[in-house]
Amino acid sequence: MGKAILEVRDLTTKYITRFKEDVYAVDHVSFTVDEGRTLGIAGESGCGKSTLALSLMGYYFSPLYYTGGQILVDGRDITNMSPDEVRKNVLGTEVAYIPQAAMNALNPTAKIIRFIEDVIHAHDLKMSKKDIYDLARERFEILNLPSDVLQKHAVELSGGMKQRTVIAISTILSPKVLIADEPSSALDVSSQKLVIKMMYDLMRMGYIKSMIFITHELPLLYNVTDNIMVMYAGQIVESGTAKQMVFDPVHPYSKGLMNSIIVPEEGTRDVKLTAIPGTPPNLKNPPQGCRFAERCKYAQHLCHTSFVTMRRFGEVDPGLLGGEDEGDAVAERNRAYRCIVPIHELKAAYAEEDAARRRDKEAVSYE
Repeated sequence: MGKAILEVRDLTTKYITRFKEDVYAVDHVSFTVDEGRTLGIAGESGCGKSTLALSLMGYYFSPLYYTGGQILVDGRDITNMSPDEVRKNVLGTEVAYIPQAAMNALNPTAKIIRFIEDVIHAHDLKMSKKDIYDLARERFEILNLPSDVLQKHAVELSGGMKQRTVIAISTILSPKVLIADEPSSALDVSSQKLVIKMMYDLMRMGYIKSMIFITHELPLLYNVTDNIMVMYAGQIVESGTAKQMVFDPVHPYSKGLMNSIIVPEEGTRDVKLTAIPGTPPNLKNPPQGCRFAERCKYAQHLCHTSFVTMRRFGEVDPGLLGGEDEGDAVAERNRAYRCIVPIHELKAAYAEEDAARRRDKEAVSYE
């Protein structure tokens, strides 16, 4: 294991509605991102992914409120800082955030260089405009962005170029952690590839140390991240390596996500797609037990009544092996899921269902 660049411990944040109702969109979330590693966060719309991303910056504004937990960036706790301290000492330098629909974040009446000046002057008022321009031009050229973009307005750029420009602006101060919230969702395939390559170039060149990539597509994360966490109704329900989460998901919700998405990889593309029934719970009044129980075909009576915690596979089954290689075994034991149904029961049920889905798809293709 490498050095932990981001540690999140039992983080809880909530929204307060205009009717004074509490909505816990991030509920006791814990995870670690090591230096040089990438973490993917997946889940359907409304599961809390974007709220978690906002919460990780340590900067809260109504209607989002911090209620508990810790966020440590390179060992420094940022949860007790004032908004001014966060703006000056964290945003842009420690943690950078690329929001959803980032291409719409650019003011159409201002040139790109003005945004970069604003970002840098928020942290260093003494830096001259010439020095800022030289820094921006050098960074843009390194990232294969034409330097003439700096003198253009946002309306003169294509969608893909806007997205890449926002990423360059967000990372101009070389933050330790980059949080990218669905950075490729509104782009065509070619532009998606350029955006993802650009973010990896930033890590390879040392401009950022670690990255969190948020999306609702598990297969995309398989190609761009080292580890994946799946969120549901404000909680993490499963975590593991990218390979484990795509090819061998264990939590029923993770498995349902994979079953509902077209996946090109060998071994997963030849099965019939199925949808997850039902809708997520209302977090104004979340269920007492497992939050996925109402939609889960494997739910037992205890699932509806007992609070379920995250458990490592090695704790559930100390003798669990992950393969012939010891590294695979360790990775398997370190996986975690939030479910009381035994792992072997779930995997046995999945094997039967996958075989049936393959037969169904074959039958349809022959007709």
